[in-house]
Amino acid sequence: MPLIDLPLEKLKEYQGRNPRPSDFDEYWERALAELDSVDPQVELVPSDFKVPYAECFDLYFTGVKGARIHAKYVKPKSDGKPHPAVLQFHGYTGHAGDWLERLPYAALGYSVAAMDVRGQGGKSQDIGGIAGNTHHGHIIRGLDEHPDELLFRHVFLDTVRLARIVMDFEEVDGSRVATMGGSQGGALALACAALEPRIRKVAANFPFLSDYKRVWEMDLAKDAYAELRTYFRFFDPQHKREDEVFYKLGYIDIQHLASRITADILFGIGLMDTVCPPSTQYAVLNKLKAPVQLEIYPDFAHEGLPGMGDKQFMFLQQL
Repeated sequence: MPLIDLPLEKLKEYQGRNPRPSDFDEYWERALAELDSVDPQVELVPSDFKVPYAECFDLYFTGVKGARIHAKYVKPKSDGKPHPAVLQFHGYTGHAGDWLERLPYAALGYSVAAMDVRGQGGKSQDIGGIAGNTHHGHIIRGLDEHPDELLFRHVFLDTVRLARIVMDFEEVDGSRVATMGGSQGGALALACAALEPRIRKVAANFPFLSDYKRVWEMDLAKDAYAELRTYFRFFDPQHKREDEVFYKLGYIDIQHLASRITADILFGIGLMDTVCPPSTQYAVLNKLKAPVQLEIYPDFAHEGLPGMGDKQFMFLQQL
């Protein structure tokens, strides 16, 4: 088969190129402590969207740095016994999508929450307190400040807050909660499970936000990773700070969170992916200690993987 990356046997051994900061664990413990100090101020607003077997709400909560975060929340009309829940995360620059996308799991008797990532295409605020999107540049946001100001740090913490809120709802069994998503959504599904150990299952396709230095060395700092090139061109044109930049990006590199995950994982990957290269995904896979069901699509890129939606649905029915 054609190759855009390492041969499969080499991918199975690959351990990543981006450095792991020496204080990585302390960084995330400090971040979680900051999250604990924030009053989430949860608000549920009934939606105009109606279906006979579920109730739909706009869910708002406060994240770190004071941003109000929005998610769509659907709960089934059930017998009152606590049931499972699924947390859904969208791709880079996107949004939570239509209510319709939540309904298969609601029909299964699950609650569903789909979060708008702050500053992207949905209703969540950016850290500046402005509703709406800043759309691009989120990987490099905060690179010139203290690592605690990296925007994806805040986004990862938003996923944890959402998980905790949903787990605390009386209709939800907090021991049966899963995360799912593709690309950025896949990264957030994994990050959430790494930082909230009660997450039971993760369904992630071709995760973003991994092994930035490898992306750079493959000359694939384009598409979703284009801002890496933008950063160097505008803010470090002679690459005098290159080592510092990749070291700092290591704090928000999901490969370094992977070993913390205890949930069962369903992982989909296309070996022709030039947006999130296979090696960057194997950098995550090869650090996972949790059980993994890996689904490989040799001829597919960063796109829909045939049958993967059905596999995810069956996998999450096991909750």
